[in-house]
Amino acid sequence: MRHEVNAMGKQCPIPVVMTKKVIDKAAIGDEIEILVDNETAVNNLSRLANKTGCTFVSEKLETKKYQVKMTVQTEQTGGAADEEEFVCETPHKKVTVAVISSNVMGNGDDELGKILIKGFIYALSQLDTLPDTILFYNGGAKLTTEGSESLEDLKKMEEEGVEILTCGTCLKHYGLMEKLMVGNVTDMYTIAERMTGADKVIRP
Repeated sequence: MRHEVNAMGKQCPIPVVMTKKVIDKAAIGDEIEILVDNETAVNNLSRLANKTGCTFVSEKLETKKYQVKMTVQTEQTGGAADEEEFVCETPHKKVTVAVISSNVMGNGDDELGKILIKGFIYALSQLDTLPDTILFYNGGAKLTTEGSESLEDLKKMEEEGVEILTCGTCLKHYGLMEKLMVGNVTDMYTIAERMTGADKVIRP
């Protein structure tokens, strides 16, 4: 028999508790599929699998979504999970901010620069670990507005949790305030805050 546990958005140790209840009622050979949204939960489920004699396989499906599969291999006693074995502190997550200040990449030929910046944003969208925030200012503000060839890639990243912020002063300067198509308008204080609070700042 196959069981499903949706623990997305659940805080530690709830994913473990939910899974343990299913294991206690499962028969040998039953498969359990669990969805969680953080690596801490994956690690705790691994400990649970080891404690209860289940096989364990995990896979990262997308940003903040993990699938864990267990197969029950031994008869369960129904004992409570020892909470001391499970770590609920989430380690510090390094924050990455991408800063895009132009609608072209590099100096020289602007037509080539437009191709390069489009390729850079596409490459960002394909990374296993996406940036936490992408900041757009000066000419970069044009990339989040109507007519930009990067809108599809930016919207995809926004759907996956990436914060996309465009300088409001810049949008006004270029007459694009009403043409913003992705993300939110921001100010220079927030831009400075995001950049100074980042562990890593990426500039194309």
